[in-house]
Amino acid sequence: MSLYAWLMLFSFVGPLLLSFDKKVAFYRWWPSLFLGIGLNLILFVLWDSWFTKTGVWSFNPSYVWPSRILELPLEEWAFFIVVPYASIFIYACLKAYLSDAWWQTKVRSINYFFIAWCFLNILFFSDRTYTVVNYSLALLILLAQQFWIKGKYMGYFWFAYFIHLIPFFIINGILTGGATPSPIVLYNPDEIIGIRLYTIPIEDTIYALTCLLLPISVLEYLKQK
Repeated sequence: MSLYAWLMLFSFVGPLLLSFDKKVAFYRWWPSLFLGIGLNLILFVLWDSWFTKTGVWSFNPSYVWPSRILELPLEEWAFFIVVPYASIFIYACLKAYLSDAWWQTKVRSINYFFIAWCFLNILFFSDRTYTVVNYSLALLILLAQQFWIKGKYMGYFWFAYFIHLIPFFIINGILTGGATPSPIVLYNPDEIIGIRLYTIPIEDTIYALTCLLLPISVLEYLKQK
């Protein structure tokens, strides 16, 4: 298997096996969860395919399988299933075992901070494709949450978001060259800000936010219905 495929398998096995924990019972979320992940998959595959075609980023053939669908290696398709599944599993565990009381009091402030952060990056780096598209999508969903959806689950979302950055940085650090002679995913330096957290473009922290918040918003809406 390719290195990218091993990363996806490693990321998926643990959360899948623990999905049957009696208190979390994550398997009961599956109908709504996979619909949310499916919508997420459609959006990000279209985005990802466009970015690959236009040279915003590319994939190192040394670390991925040669087969491509819509310009994307199979491992990249798996990414949009595995990473949201594993990330939302963290969210489910927090809801099952811990209180979001502290986070709930901070939701408004955190929302506004990230809304402002996205807006400023769009304003000052309007010539960077990945930056603008990434921050714009996050800005739209955060504005929707703050002024329209007003999800009561946002305390748990922010709790999960900051915790999930730990495994996300490990996996994404490997993808961006933190453990290999060259990166698995290669970013065009003209299309990103250029600030990196170790090897990870800073934009990926917002990419991770959208990948988590979008399917959570969908599944929570479906659970309420």
